[in-house]
Amino acid sequence: MPLVNVLINGRAYTVACDEGEEDRLRDVSQILDKRVRELASSVGQVGDSRILVMAGLVICDELSESLSRLSELENEVAALKQKLNNDTGSSENALAEMIEKTSERLESIAARITPH
Repeated sequence: MPLVNVLINGRAYTVACDEGEEDRLRDVSQILDKRVRELASSVGQVGDSRILVMAGLVICDELSESLSRLSELENEVAALKQKLNNDTGSSENALAEMIEKTSERLESIAARITPH
């Protein structure tokens, strides 16, 4: 299991991860470091544990909002797909009716011009 050294708020941490996940771990650690530094600049250094908890809560809040928005968008997509299916079905029915009426008119014309 690979070990990755990350820097959060000026402190080095060694973190284990799955094989091939090293770059992803570095990327997310940079996100956390950015949040911690932002919080530290606004509230001051309040201790590693507290600042990490605060950053975790901010990130979880953003994640929660993102998941809610994702759910809303998934519902919108489902509604649009349903509407498209309904519209397509309506269009197909309308087209079938037009073909039926045209067929009836052609039969009527054919009956008038065909000698009995």
